[in-house]
Amino acid sequence: MVDMDPAGLRKTLEQIDRAAHEHAEWHANVLRSIVCETPCDPNDLTASAHLLCRFGHWYYEQSAAEIREDPVFAAIGVEHRLVHRIAARILREVAAGRPVDREDFDDLLAGSARLRGELDMLRRDVQGALRHRDERTGAFDRGQVLPELRHWRALVKQGVQPCCIAFMDLDHLADINRKHGHPTGDAVLAAAVRYLRDHLRPASKVFRYGGDEFLISLPGADFADAHELIKRVRQGLATDPLSGLPAQLEYPVTASFGLAKLDPDARVEDSIERAAQALLIAKSSGGDRAINWDESVITRRDLRQLRIDEHQP
Repeated sequence: MVDMDPAGLRKTLEQIDRAAHEHAEWHANVLRSIVCETPCDPNDLTASAHLLCRFGHWYYEQSAAEIREDPVFAAIGVEHRLVHRIAARILREVAAGRPVDREDFDDLLAGSARLRGELDMLRRDVQGALRHRDERTGAFDRGQVLPELRHWRALVKQGVQPCCIAFMDLDHLADINRKHGHPTGDAVLAAAVRYLRDHLRPASKVFRYGGDEFLISLPGADFADAHELIKRVRQGLATDPLSGLPAQLEYPVTASFGLAKLDPDARVEDSIERAAQALLIAKSSGGDRAINWDESVITRRDLRQLRIDEHQP
């Protein structure tokens, strides 16, 4: 699934629609040059034609880095380059007064049809990603948590890689909402999610679990790695300037975290509950700290045995 914030996803949809329109115009002009022998664009005769057309400008220069990770995007590039190569060959034949090879002409039509189909697939991918994002914060919505974590749990069980999860809860958000209003509180949530996205590993995802609670997946990280990742993020939230926040905010944007392994021998829901219980201790211990779930702890009454990551400036 494409990992972009809602604004970026909407912009990408607009770009895809515009690029599809521009390719359709290019295709129509090429057909006119072939059938009606109207002058063609000299760029279409060059080996770099796929880089010089308006579609190519979007694909190679304007598209977001996140969308380039989608396998469909790579397939679009291959098809686009092939279509230009076939068109250049046909246009050179027309310019030389030679008859158009029927197989080349059919390949040009088929290639453009495949390109349109791949653009439709990319559009559906982006639309699907947009449907599953929280509009206010840009995080993935709660409905994506279980499918995502069940996928990673299966890989953990197979021994492919470890995975941890963390709950994050912003400290003092109720005070911010009360003093500055909920729009400001929403801006704080969105800024925190952006910070997480920028400072976690690319495979990690942030899900809005409810209110000001967010669940973070940390695939590829064992417990020690995950602890260090969360520690750096927690400290960074409290000390680094966050973009998009009102200047009048008096509260430092701090957060509490509860960390747990994604246990291959337990239900995903059980691992989530462990991280949630660790978060509860982090909040009740004063906030701005991370708590690791201790696997020897069985009951809530024994949660006091959890090791506390003491707040350090």
